[in-house]
Amino acid sequence: MNTKAEPTKGANGADIAKLVLAVIVLAAGIFAYSWFGADGSVPQSIRLLGVLAALIISLAIGAFTAPGRRVRAFLGESQFEMRKVVWPTRDETLKTTGIIMVVVIVLSLLLGLIDLILKSVVLDWLLKLGT
Repeated sequence: MNTKAEPTKGANGADIAKLVLAVIVLAAGIFAYSWFGADGSVPQSIRLLGVLAALIISLAIGAFTAPGRRVRAFLGESQFEMRKVVWPTRDETLKTTGIIMVVVIVLSLLLGLIDLILKSVVLDWLLKLGT
């Protein structure tokens, strides 16, 4: 974990303009997808490629803003931390899964038994005593 405390700065005009441009590009891609699909003249695969291109372009534009640089730094640190994780082996995973399944079955049987006992107490004993 990063222990450096960095003050957050407000977005400057260029960053805001880049983010607005990224939103406009993405909105244009989505609009073009629906516009060219209305009459059926453009195949759906081509329209989908257009939306994906607009998404990639808008992400590229947003990556060069201050918030985009912070996201890239966060993803880099996350990837570094993921390398430190010790993943369980297949055998450990299967054993843990088996134990969890047994516990779930035992608890569901126990809760079902408690429900049955409470139902018989309420319906058979308490309601018959009132009559």
